[in-house]
Amino acid sequence: MLAGCAHQSAPAQASGTVDVSGIVCKDALQPEQRVDLEMVDTLMAKGRNYAALAQLENDPMNAIDHWLRYGQLLAASGKLEESEEVYRAMANRCGDGRSEHGLGMVLLKRHEVMSAISHLEKARDMAPATSQVRNDYGYALLLVGRYDDAAFELRTALELANGQGPVRQNLAVAYLMSNNEKGIQELQSQYGFSEDEMAYAEKLSQQFGRVAP
Repeated sequence: MLAGCAHQSAPAQASGTVDVSGIVCKDALQPEQRVDLEMVDTLMAKGRNYAALAQLENDPMNAIDHWLRYGQLLAASGKLEESEEVYRAMANRCGDGRSEHGLGMVLLKRHEVMSAISHLEKARDMAPATSQVRNDYGYALLLVGRYDDAAFELRTALELANGQGPVRQNLAVAYLMSNNEKGIQELQSQYGFSEDEMAYAEKLSQQFGRVAP
């Protein structure tokens, strides 16, 4: 585990680079740090990602939660190269599933799908009961035509999420692409999948290379 400076803020670097030498892997947060992170999270929830990034950079960066948000906010602000650098350094140094997940999602945004799948699979293995990780991994599998594997991951994500969230659409697409009529029927009977949701899933499925039946 790396030890960071007591008041290590994210230093400014030349365009396209970030200083990852101060990345900290420890989880412990002081009460005042939790308050600061809650402020950052509130800004993020309101879609004010640039303000959230500025607020985060204004505070000490001496726990892994700071750096995870830093990578996330860099990506949300369009700085994908810098975000990848942060997440990759965290994954290498901390061996943290959240870092692998973040790295995988940034690589997806950069259209490096096979590399993204590798890191999302690692994240799935490290956090198998995390719905968001299973959903994102399943979505990546959809992109490369592994529809049955995607359906397994997405069905797991759906059940972990109590049937809520965007995984509903992703799973429906996986079932449509693999001609899994039984799966579609279960979505409708067990999770109240509506006709409007089905119509939207059929529209989405066309983006994966074919028109759903």
